[in-house]
Amino acid sequence: MDSRLYYEPLANGVERAPTALQMFHTTPRIMRVAHWHAQVEVNYIVRGWAHYRMAGHDVRFSAGDFALFWGGQPHRLDDISDDLVYAGGHLPLVHFFRLRLPAGVQSRLMQGATLVSSATDAADPVNFLRWVEYARSGDAMKASLAVDELLLRIERLHFSPYRLLPETAAVQDEGGLDPHISPIVVRICDYIAANFREEIDSIDIAVAAGIHPKYAMTVFRKCTGMTLNDYINLMRLSYAQAMLMKDGASVLAVAMESGFGSLSAFNKSFRRIAGMSPSDFRRDVRSRPAVAAMATLDRAIAP
Repeated sequence: MDSRLYYEPLANGVERAPTALQMFHTTPRIMRVAHWHAQVEVNYIVRGWAHYRMAGHDVRFSAGDFALFWGGQPHRLDDISDDLVYAGGHLPLVHFFRLRLPAGVQSRLMQGATLVSSATDAADPVNFLRWVEYARSGDAMKASLAVDELLLRIERLHFSPYRLLPETAAVQDEGGLDPHISPIVVRICDYIAANFREEIDSIDIAVAAGIHPKYAMTVFRKCTGMTLNDYINLMRLSYAQAMLMKDGASVLAVAMESGFGSLSAFNKSFRRIAGMSPSDFRRDVRSRPAVAAMATLDRAIAP
């Protein structure tokens, strides 16, 4: 019998909270099926190793590795060492586009690349543990400091060797992110985050961002590689995925609650990202083997 623990999302899990910044320091569970979420994921391997199946490539992170990847691409943690402990966070795009990263990195990540750096040091596991504690402290200033310090740590990648996997992927936007564009993308992401379950379009988004609709579409696609509609649908699908994994609601109720105007639109969008229908996805998730013992899903572990 398979005695491994399998991932089960919490009611406020990363899929169901696509606008939230969540931080973790934990021993994760492997995933029965791929999942996705509308944040950039940051992983630091404190101990052991983790193997991911990304969209188009596999990657193994080992102790001391620091990694970033776009969670909007379906990915699956499919194997881990018995002693794995990893730390990190899920960065909504409003934070991701505050980052000053090397030229081309942001666009590569949004296209599905994985950034991996082994240039870490003894301060990293200590810092990640503190950031988790600050983020969960209930103190707004501590939470803000945790976010700012994490972003600064990511920006230090400017000064360290790193790899972008797969190495053969094309790089666009070689000039890096225009500092005048970044605040616009942040405003767009803020508005979509607050309204993605409602009926919104490019005009609503442009008015909220204070720009022309055509410019809003151009800027957003340049920075993310996605159209505005693609991103809105991703937010909705992330939320719907969590409902399918956890709740007993009908597929129709999930479609409506997630912001899709019809069941047919929901099925079409879901099949495009998951490669299966919402009903098949729910069945596959629920077919995971039972386990005799349940470990704490997310706990602070001293390095």
